[in-house]
Amino acid sequence: MVNLVALQMTSTPHVEENLNIVEKEMATADIERDSLVVLPECFACFGGKEKGQLAVAEVKGDGIIQQRLSALAKQHQCYIVSGTFPVKTQNPDKFSAACMLFGPNGELLADYRKIHMFDVSVNDNTGSYKESATTEAGNEVVTVRTPIGNIGLAVCYDVRFPGLFSAMGEIDILVLPAAFTQRTGEAHWHALLKARAIEKQCYVVAPNQSGVHQNGRETYGHSIILSPWGDTLGERKTETGFVSASVDIAERETIKQNMPVAEHNRFRSHFV
Repeated sequence: MVNLVALQMTSTPHVEENLNIVEKEMATADIERDSLVVLPECFACFGGKEKGQLAVAEVKGDGIIQQRLSALAKQHQCYIVSGTFPVKTQNPDKFSAACMLFGPNGELLADYRKIHMFDVSVNDNTGSYKESATTEAGNEVVTVRTPIGNIGLAVCYDVRFPGLFSAMGEIDILVLPAAFTQRTGEAHWHALLKARAIEKQCYVVAPNQSGVHQNGRETYGHSIILSPWGDTLGERKTETGFVSASVDIAERETIKQNMPVAEHNRFRSHFV
């Protein structure tokens, strides 16, 4: 059995404050050995000025965010997905949104950079979003084989682009940290995540930001864990904290045998 855990947060612009929240939540949640703990998008810095994340961007392999997450993974002997946090790029005016996976020994196992930028208009109190103004898009599909299963990494707006998930090939668990807005969340969050779980026949762990943030941005919450059949195994509405589910990864095989979608697919991605 594998314990899948999603942490719902109302993150602030203050890195140390957010890291302390993660540490406190993990201490009180009694995280099991080899659990997969997934943090939300922008967990370490959110709700401030547009350039706020650039100011706290780290060099890959160095910095307080990476050090603390590595130490927590080692302390609890679990896997931690970093949600996203800002990492420096060659462009001094932009960072990348890094979604890193740390293993039970504290080692860095995978590093995904968010590909799809949230450049949209939304009928909410923010109105216009242009993520590409400060964030450099990634260009690599990332999956990683671990003793608890094959894990695919994606972030928030990525969920709307099924080609990305086709390109992942065979995965057991999809992690999708997010900061979905209140308006888009209430319209599409559950439908999109269930579609990804059903089409990939995999478990989905999707932690979200929740509530009203310092800059007035509203996020939807409803962090959720889904089965390969699309069933809800656990969901946290709007309050902060953990939602978890204990799953048997091998149960995917029965679903795949009964409905071999991947074998029947006549439009396979050239990445597979």
